[in-house]
Amino acid sequence: MGATGSKLEKALGDQFPEGERYFGLENFGNTCYCNSVLQALYFCVPFREQLLEYYTNNKSPPEAEENLLTCLAELFSQISSQKKKTGVIAPRRFVQRVRKQNELFRGYMHQDAHEFLNFLLNELVDILEKESHAAKSLAASSPEKVSNGTCNGHANGVKKEPLVTWVHKNFQGILTNETRCLRCETVTARDETFFDLSLDIEQNSSITSCLKNFSSTETLNAEDKFFCDKCCSLQEAQKRMKIKKPPHILVIHLKRFKYMEQLGRYKKLSYRVVFPLELKLSNTTENTDSEYSLFAVVVHVGSGPNHGHYVSLVKSHNHWLFFDDENAEIIDESAVQTFFGSAQEYSSNTDHGYILFYESLAASKS
Repeated sequence: MGATGSKLEKALGDQFPEGERYFGLENFGNTCYCNSVLQALYFCVPFREQLLEYYTNNKSPPEAEENLLTCLAELFSQISSQKKKTGVIAPRRFVQRVRKQNELFRGYMHQDAHEFLNFLLNELVDILEKESHAAKSLAASSPEKVSNGTCNGHANGVKKEPLVTWVHKNFQGILTNETRCLRCETVTARDETFFDLSLDIEQNSSITSCLKNFSSTETLNAEDKFFCDKCCSLQEAQKRMKIKKPPHILVIHLKRFKYMEQLGRYKKLSYRVVFPLELKLSNTTENTDSEYSLFAVVVHVGSGPNHGHYVSLVKSHNHWLFFDDENAEIIDESAVQTFFGSAQEYSSNTDHGYILFYESLAASKS
């Protein structure tokens, strides 16, 4: 157990980053989907820092009710405050809480890491929103104790601005769905928020080409006609999706599991999809390139969707590390490209990039 830790320490030697901790996570039967996502989030430094700050400011009394946020904050605090630089930690309380909260993750079946990430981020947002509303209600009921003017005296029935939590500030972006009526040329735009982008993939492609396809123009005709408010009738139209506000942390989910009608089941697409270490996001409404740097990859290992394993690659202080549950090792940056996928359909390599985490270079500089 300590062997891999000391091996990693030896490999880094005096280059071991000051104050950093590299800990593997114990697997409880089938929790590699959870461990791989936790490692990616731990090395998402802005998220980690805000979670640890939350933990410091909200050290709950022993009788306080635990939730997913308190369990995650406690786990990250446990890792970051270890005396040893490397080792293994058992995220038992966190995993128990996940299983208690969501029956999807209760059994010992193979789980989907992307579904878990979605569930986790949305759950954290719900908890933070509830806490904020509770604090506002408390402030409103004792007007003499209003702190920093947080009590915004909204009259009943006035629409409040949605709360923007630190989870939103890190991960949330805005997409705009533009539909142009081909008869009257009126453009209707509808905005929607996202925590990650799910991209369709093709063989021998790249993230850039997948993003271009995501934003390509689609014609709505025949039974798919669009109801134009100006024409007051169904019309042929052109539709496209663009990124209106790129997030600080861009999470890209590659749709490697596809439902095959003729097979009546899902199949894993092992396609080779190149993901660059530096990404320029050009399909934005502002038409300015947003630059991103890759810092984590959740990898699915296995030939099918219902079995297999998850591992993660993370970048920390200019070193790349490979986490496989309890094990952590340093890898060369060039090894990242071995997880792009397979150029041939049947290949012995079944380790494929599944969820990519990019940080905005503008965000990391500021």
